[in-house]
Amino acid sequence: MKTYDVFGKTGESGEYILGARDTGSHACYLIYGVLKPGEKGRELSPGKGHEEIVFAIAGDLQLSGHYTGMLKQGQAIHLKGEQACLAENPGAINVVYVISGGHSESEQGHH
Repeated sequence: MKTYDVFGKTGESGEYILGARDTGSHACYLIYGVLKPGEKGRELSPGKGHEEIVFAIAGDLQLSGHYTGMLKQGQAIHLKGEQACLAENPGAINVVYVISGGHSESEQGHH
């Protein structure tokens, strides 16, 4: 079984996508994200034909859009298709989150 190193690969975008490029599969993907203190405006949106679960691992994310409110550490939300949220980090530490996603039952697109 192959393992994938994800930690520390976020680069300038603040996110790393573990998906078809690495796994060879279009069925699912994982996004590892880090928002620095004061950073805002990061769009979270699965896109047409996809669904995602956004999970706050460390710190709290302030969200606005389809879901508006604080996504606290240990909480998750479910987004479908064109549903979108803007995320910001109002805190003093890095916020770490993961997004697991895949194809919607009704549509088959590629991420």
